[in-house]
Amino acid sequence: MIRNTVSAFTIPSHEERKSFVSLEKTPDVHAATLASLACMNTLRVGGAEAEVEVLSFPFTVAAWNLERCLFPEESAAKLRATGAPLVLLSEMDEGMARTEQRDPTAVVAGELGMNYAYGVEFLELSLGSEIEHSFCRDDFNEKGFHGNALMASVALKDAFLFRLPGEAVWFKDSNEQPRVGERCAIGAIVETEAGPFVAVSVHLESVATAAYRERQMAALIDAVEAFAPGLPILIGGDLNTGNHTGGDFSADTLFAMVEARGFQCHGGPLDQASTRPSLITRFPARAMKLDWFVSRGLAIGESHLVSSLNEEGKPLSDHDMVVCTIEGFST
Repeated sequence: MIRNTVSAFTIPSHEERKSFVSLEKTPDVHAATLASLACMNTLRVGGAEAEVEVLSFPFTVAAWNLERCLFPEESAAKLRATGAPLVLLSEMDEGMARTEQRDPTAVVAGELGMNYAYGVEFLELSLGSEIEHSFCRDDFNEKGFHGNALMASVALKDAFLFRLPGEAVWFKDSNEQPRVGERCAIGAIVETEAGPFVAVSVHLESVATAAYRERQMAALIDAVEAFAPGLPILIGGDLNTGNHTGGDFSADTLFAMVEARGFQCHGGPLDQASTRPSLITRFPARAMKLDWFVSRGLAIGESHLVSSLNEEGKPLSDHDMVVCTIEGFST
């Protein structure tokens, strides 16, 4: 678990990033490269000072895979409309040509008046997919960061990054989007009127089997339990359930595993998919249920999906937002 925090990441040079493309694509080389990069082993914190000291029940939590976050201001407006004082985000660029070299996490947090913690999931070694090239005005990435974030109107205490176990599936010569990194989770302790709990924003691997994702979730729960023994836990984000394994989320074995460990799962109506076609992901026939909250020790009153379409019908992401209401602690 990574606990070192910075206000700005160390940026690998363009030459260094270019050299990674020609490295031998083995797990050992990947692990050594990952360990050598300061940006992959620190957590960036920033944003506004906390508006309140503790959260009062009931309160809303929003989790959203923003698919690079092409539209941070519009996405922030959609989040603001939920009234959520705690927000879990994934697929957030920083210094990528496809998102105009911007820092969408800082923009969204600024629009919401929140503090945040952000971690780099992947150091991108290309401009992205062929479709994403059409969004690029530059032929280079200033930073090449892509990751996950946690933000709140209350202070995020003891923030951490946990890099999930993986098999370097994006660090291969056959991949059109070569990357250094593994999926990760960003977490922190959040204070409520009834005491603290651990909030975690996570993104499980998409190009994987159900067993692969179960191992990732189990490792995350182990790490959080060791980090904050006995505290209630809320994990939310894109769990990629059913992705690349037939599309049937119920076939993912992680559900039985987390329930055996005392967790409950919340993702809105079970017959309602959480993905949709977007400006980047143009697959009208592909609709899956990927986005969930997993909780223990918290009373979740209701969960639902919020459309990612703006008022003009433009999709802000290929994922809809999943929202839940936390009514208090449970026994």
